[in-house]
Amino acid sequence: MANIKTAISIEKPLFEEMEELALELKTSRSRVFSLAAQEFIDRHRNHKLLQAINKAYEDIPDDKEESVRSIMKQRHLRMVKDQW
Repeated sequence: MANIKTAISIEKPLFEEMEELALELKTSRSRVFSLAAQEFIDRHRNHKLLQAINKAYEDIPDDKEESVRSIMKQRHLRMVKDQW
C-alpha cells in the first residue's frame, strides 16, 4: 500500500508520549500514529454499527403489544386448528 506523507500539529506532551511508545515498541513514530488512527477509525465504525443495531431493535414490542400478539396468535390457532 502506498504511503502518503502528511504534517499534523499535536500538543507536545502527546508527541512525547507517542515518541516514548514508538521507542518501546521498536517502531517508527509514523507507524504508531498510523496504528492509532486505524484504531480510532475502527472504534468509530464499530460505534456506528452499534447505533444501527440499537436502532433496529428499538421497536421491540412492549408488554401491551406482546399481550395483543399473544391473543391474536391464540385466535389464529383456533381458526386453523382443524384445517390441517
